[in-house]
Amino acid sequence: MSGLIAAIAAVLALTASPAPAPSPPPTAAVADYQLGGPYRPAADVGVVTRDRSERPAAGRYSICYVNSFQTQPGTLRWWRKNHPSLLLRDGAGRLVRDPGWPDEVLLDLRTSARRKALGDLNRAWFDQCRRKGFDAVEPDNLDSWTRSGHRLTKRHAVAFARRLVREAHRSGVAIAQKNAPQLSRLGLGFDFAVAEECEVYRECGAYTRVYGTRLIEIEYTDNGRRAFARACAARAGRASILLRDRDVVPRGSRRYVSRSC
Repeated sequence: MSGLIAAIAAVLALTASPAPAPSPPPTAAVADYQLGGPYRPAADVGVVTRDRSERPAAGRYSICYVNSFQTQPGTLRWWRKNHPSLLLRDGAGRLVRDPGWPDEVLLDLRTSARRKALGDLNRAWFDQCRRKGFDAVEPDNLDSWTRSGHRLTKRHAVAFARRLVREAHRSGVAIAQKNAPQLSRLGLGFDFAVAEECEVYRECGAYTRVYGTRLIEIEYTDNGRRAFARACAARAGRASILLRDRDVVPRGSRRYVSRSC
């Protein structure tokens, strides 16, 4: 009898429908980038990005921000205590920090064992995002190798990116390529792209050639507003294009800016 039950189970497993693939955000929906703190999105907003420590925006396609390639500000003590070997260090043993964000330490992607350990951590975070109700994850700092003083390479970033894609899909969420336009053409498996300042640096084509309309573009006010205007003229209706203040502060703050087209 046990053999018959096992055979039936095997047949059912083979004939069961595969789980549906995670869906990318709706094309050209109005997006809101709420990394500086959550607030009620405007009525016309269809896509909201929030930090993984927050809850998703009810009734919207929600993206969970995860700092996958560097430490999140305020978490270095936790990393030192729990995973000191996963922090990137220079030849003198000093932590390698992001020059633009010195409270963020780069993570060590140089060996398959470390990439697996970091992938397991990210899988737990992705699972947490999904349980909360997020639809997708946005792993930040894919381009950390460019700020590592040649300690990390593009090869390390690509290998870890592929692992993150697998972990996200196993968690049941879509995953975005965040920046690093030079990696777009490699076919890493990302479902859509989130690009900061791609119009300023004339990089948007690197994303649209691969992702088509599956693009969320964020331009910032401290670059002026010409790039935002150019982006709207070029891609309005075919991408989600957003102008934000650099610190992405919550609505109600004096420095808050949020425009879309």
